[in-house]
Amino acid sequence: MFRPISILDAVHPEPCPCRRVQQAMDTYPTRAAALSRLSAFLPAAGRRYAETRNHDDGPADEGRGNVSQLSPWLHAGLIGERDVLEAVLSRHSQRDAEKFIAEVFWRIYFKGYLEQRPAIWDDFRTGRDSALAALERNAGIRTAYSKATEGRTGIEAFDIWVRELVETGYLHNHARMWFASIWIFTLRLDWRLGADFFLRHLMDGDAASNTLSWRWVAGLHTKGKHYMARADNIARYTAGHPQGPLAAEGLAADADPLEEPQEYGRRQLDLPAPVSAAELAQPFALLLHDEAAHHAPLALPAAPALVIGAARPEARTPGETGLLAREFAQGAVAGGMAEAAAQFGCPAAEWDAGKPLAPLLAAAGVERIALPYLPAGWTRDALWPDLAPLVAAGRVVTLLGDLDRTTWPHAKAGFFGVSKVIEGILRECGIGTAG
Repeated sequence: MFRPISILDAVHPEPCPCRRVQQAMDTYPTRAAALSRLSAFLPAAGRRYAETRNHDDGPADEGRGNVSQLSPWLHAGLIGERDVLEAVLSRHSQRDAEKFIAEVFWRIYFKGYLEQRPAIWDDFRTGRDSALAALERNAGIRTAYSKATEGRTGIEAFDIWVRELVETGYLHNHARMWFASIWIFTLRLDWRLGADFFLRHLMDGDAASNTLSWRWVAGLHTKGKHYMARADNIARYTAGHPQGPLAAEGLAADADPLEEPQEYGRRQLDLPAPVSAAELAQPFALLLHDEAAHHAPLALPAAPALVIGAARPEARTPGETGLLAREFAQGAVAGGMAEAAAQFGCPAAEWDAGKPLAPLLAAAGVERIALPYLPAGWTRDALWPDLAPLVAAGRVVTLLGDLDRTTWPHAKAGFFGVSKVIEGILRECGIGTAG
C-alpha cells in the first residue's frame, strides 16, 4: 500500500523561491511551513484520522483535512519523523493515534526494507529503462501510455487523478493505490512506467515508498497478494471529492498478481553509529541534499564551517521531472542552505550536478563532510560516485537518526515485524506519550 503520509495547507509569510509551487499547491518548501502544517493537523491525528483517512476529499484548497499532507516535507528532510511523532504524542495517547503512528512507521519500514534489498531498486531502474525504450518501438503501447499519462483513458476517476497529480504534485494515499491498480490490471501497462510517472510528478517522490508501494499493489512485495481497485469502493471513498463520487467504469474485475523470476535476498545492515562532537572537532562541511535539506532534524553535535547544497531532482527519472517536484526540491535545498548558514554563521555553497566536489572543500579549507545518510534510491545514485572516494579516504562522517537506526533492523520482511515493536522503539528513542 502507498504509505508516504499525505501534503499541504500551510500559509507561510516568507517569499518562496518556487512561486509556481506556491500558486498550485499553497505550500512552501520550508521547515516553518512543515511545522505550521503539522500544528494544523494535530487535532485530527487521533481517532478522527483512524476513522476518515481513507476518504479522498480532493485537492487541499477544497478540503483534505483528514490526512496530514506532510509527505513532501518529510521526504525532503525539512521535518523528521521524530518531529511528527513527538508532536502527535504530546497531543494524543499512543492508542488513539495508533493508525497515524503506523503510517509514519510505514515510511521508515519501506526505507529499511529497501536498504536491505537494494537490488530491488537496481532492477526497477533497469526494467524502467527497458519499458521506456519499448515505448519507442511499439506504437500500441506508446498510445496507451500517452492516453494514461495525459488523462484520456475514459475512466473518469483515473483521468481526474492524472490531472491532479500533474497540477498539484500530490495524490491522496488511497488514490495512489487505486491509480496503480488501474494502471497495472485494467490498462495493462508496465508497473515500472507508472512508478516512474509518480516519481516525475510527486513532490514526495520517495524511492523506497514509491517503488515498494507499486510492487505491493502488483503483488510483488507480498507474493501473491495484490490490490484490485473496485468502482464501488472508489465511489464510496470519493463522495466528498469536489467532482465526486468519482466514476470508474470498466475496471478489471479480477486479475492474477504479477510474478517475477528473481528472489531478493536480504543483505546485512551496516549502519553508522551515533556521531559524537569529537568526531566533528575539526572544521567540516555539512552536505544537504534532496532527502535531508534542513539541519534541524539532523541534531548536529557541532557547528559546520561550510554548508553545501546538492539538489538533484533531475535524477528521479530518465525523462523530465515535473515542475512542481523539481522546484520543491530545489527550493527546499536552497532554503535549507540559507537557514543553516545563518544558524551556524558560516558560508554556503552550491554543488552543481556534474561538477567535482573536492574544489568546494579545498576552497573552504575543509577536509571532512558530515553527510546525512543516503538510502538506496535516486539521490544516492546521483551523489555517491563523487562521494565514494572521500568515504574511502575517511573524510565522510555519516549521520543517521535514531529512529532509522532502531527500526530498520526490524524491516526484514512484512510490516508486521515493525508494527509489533513500535511501542518499544518509541520508548528506546525517548519519544513519550500523552497518556
